[in-house]
Amino acid sequence: MSEQKTATGEGAKSRTKRILIIEDERPLSHALELKFTHEGFECMVANNGAEGLKEANTGKYAVILLDLIMPEMDGFTFLEQLKKKTPVIVLSNLGQTEDKERAKALGAKDYLVKSNTPITEIVKIVKTLL
Repeated sequence: MSEQKTATGEGAKSRTKRILIIEDERPLSHALELKFTHEGFECMVANNGAEGLKEANTGKYAVILLDLIMPEMDGFTFLEQLKKKTPVIVLSNLGQTEDKERAKALGAKDYLVKSNTPITEIVKIVKTLL
């Protein structure tokens, strides 16, 4: 028998962990969404920092994946304005030590350089965090 999925997430899907992906590079956000969905997570994608902040402060998420360089609001401002204690993993191509230290000082649980981190590794890190 095939697994049945309901629109409301009832039954076996009701305990699904939700991930908020805040990333303006659509190919990457789509790839992350596909991989995490395949791994059993429910994903929401925001394409800019302002949209992501609104969603993060109103929705319930197990973890947030956050880019730093985005339109409307950068990731550092997002971290400063995030009201909830949701764990945040930064995914950025900014690899400077100062950027990593600043993100962690603002509450990021981890900092991954996108160009150096395969999506499968991102999934492992998220699963470890949860």
